[in-house]
Amino acid sequence: KLELNLKKNQKIYTKNNMHILLTRPFDDCKNMIVKFKSLGHIVSHIPLLEIDKVKYKELDFSKYDGIIFTSSNGIKFLDCKKINKNIYCFCVGEVTENEVKKKGFQNIISANGNVNNLLEVILQNFKSTQGKLLYISGETISFELDEYLRKKNYNIDRLINYKTKHIEIFDNSLIDELKKQIPDIVYIYSENSARSFLNLINNYDLKNIWMNTCLMCIGEKSSSVLNEIKWKKIFLFNSGEEEFLLYKI
Repeated sequence: KLELNLKKNQKIYTKNNMHILLTRPFDDCKNMIVKFKSLGHIVSHIPLLEIDKVKYKELDFSKYDGIIFTSSNGIKFLDCKKINKNIYCFCVGEVTENEVKKKGFQNIISANGNVNNLLEVILQNFKSTQGKLLYISGETISFELDEYLRKKNYNIDRLINYKTKHIEIFDNSLIDELKKQIPDIVYIYSENSARSFLNLINNYDLKNIWMNTCLMCIGEKSSSVLNEIKWKKIFLFNSGEEEFLLYKI
């Protein structure tokens, strides 16, 4: 009876296995790849963006009382040697928070994965009279967080220390594998990534293959870029909810 139950459970488990396509740079999703594979899912990885460091002028970090990170790339490309590790450190989500912890920061306050929640966290935990903020970001942003906070009477500077570039040429073997086994789920993490994915779809004649695929996007701006494609369903999610979404399909 035990063997029969195990076989029965195994069949159910196999039936629920899904093909998942992750699109972030490898360093940002390697833990998720391992996690999903450990759950028995098939995972494909096609990064859509390249992240490059931008040179910036050396700052006097002692004049800042808080730092804001809306991406893990901001902390990866920041020289933290001269920064007080007890400074207020606001992070958009768990992935960014983990990178900040690696750099030794102690006073970390994290949101649950989107900029709107991050703003609420900042407004609740740091008054405009408490001091000056430093916003670390890439060249391209979907929301002008610093401008919003200035309108709320915050004293804030923005430091650009990285940029993103669309990957335009992909390994043909990856595309061939994608056509042979269409993913059940695709995760898209930014408006930039969505535009890059749309270019991939159009350039490699992949427009009409997604009718049984669920599209997972962070934010409505990302999903709106891909609205012209016919999807099974479109979900909006926050970073850190990826595994939870598997059970909603």
